[in-house]
Amino acid sequence: MDEIKDKIKIQNVTKIFGKQPEKALKLLEEGVGKDEIFKKTGQAVGLNKVNFNVREGEILVVMGLSGSGKSTLIRCVNRLIEPTSGSTIIDDVDVNKLTIDELLDLRRRKFGMVFQNFGLFPHRTVLANTEFGLEMQNVAPAERQQKARDALKLVGLEGWEDADTTQLSGGMQQRVGLARALAVDPDILLMDEAFSALDPMIRRDMQHELVTLQERVKKTILFVSHDLDEALKIGDRIVLMKDGRVIQIGTAEEILTNPSSEYVERFVENVDRTQVLTAESVMNKARAVAYPKDGPRTVLRRMRDEGLSSLYVVQRDYTLIGIVTADTAKKAIDENKTTIAEIIDKDIPHVKGDELLSAVISVLAERPVALPVVDENEKLLGVIVKGSVLSALAE
Repeated sequence: MDEIKDKIKIQNVTKIFGKQPEKALKLLEEGVGKDEIFKKTGQAVGLNKVNFNVREGEILVVMGLSGSGKSTLIRCVNRLIEPTSGSTIIDDVDVNKLTIDELLDLRRRKFGMVFQNFGLFPHRTVLANTEFGLEMQNVAPAERQQKARDALKLVGLEGWEDADTTQLSGGMQQRVGLARALAVDPDILLMDEAFSALDPMIRRDMQHELVTLQERVKKTILFVSHDLDEALKIGDRIVLMKDGRVIQIGTAEEILTNPSSEYVERFVENVDRTQVLTAESVMNKARAVAYPKDGPRTVLRRMRDEGLSSLYVVQRDYTLIGIVTADTAKKAIDENKTTIAEIIDKDIPHVKGDELLSAVISVLAERPVALPVVDENEKLLGVIVKGSVLSALAE
């Protein structure tokens, strides 16, 4: 398997707003907080030594409350805002060392941008809006029209090419903005509060659309949001910021189950854990299993020793086959069967390790025994009992 590489490396990026940033930088080195720095110098700390990497093909969500620095950060990535210090490395190129011409070329080739205010031109049709980035690249008219049509099809707007953008709903206008960004076939999408202006229902639809679209286009997406539920839904990983600093980086599950500070605990305290925790995070190791060649007496003894009324049956490599119960094992003894191979119930529900608890609970509710958890190759990872789910939700 190819190793996933880092597409963006953000290294010690600091941004000071003001005419004398060196004063604020010195105080930052001394550990003075941003509020105190502003009182002493009049300089505002936007970012304070931000460090993290964005992996190729992932959606990384930068989130935090207003004033946390998240929008400043995304604009420093492509130097819409000039950072005061630090480096942003894109494919081994330090963006902060580029000349203006080199920077403009990088933006055209590498970046697609989608912002909260859709930024559409009201005098242009949907197709003409989608073509705009390609026009800036001097792509020939026929080619750019085809690329724009392909991008509109990707976001579900095929047939709307000649429509006036003012006729579109907010969600459709944002789709046009997304199509315009995708039309230039960028490596990286920068999305700053892209869905914040939408109604809640349309916003949820767009979040789902983005995740579905990402399965096809596999872009590297840096997504800024102030909405924790949005971050949990779409982010492969989350960077949580406060006062211009990174507080914690991890998957939604890592942040929820292992918050790094009291601030993070308060931030995630009202999250619906069933929408974040996975089957693998609440499962237990299977205390005992059976194999097809085991005899029914051997299986019954194993059940008795473990205090169980059934055992899951696996191959030697732990591929799940089915289940055998104490009643069927006793019947096999009465019928003089030498193995359990013929009495395995193979029609059993099971869940994948990465399935959310919200989907698992309904399956578990109908099971009198523990629910098996398997990996993508159907190998048994563990089992879920109702008590472990209740315990996880109560923590």
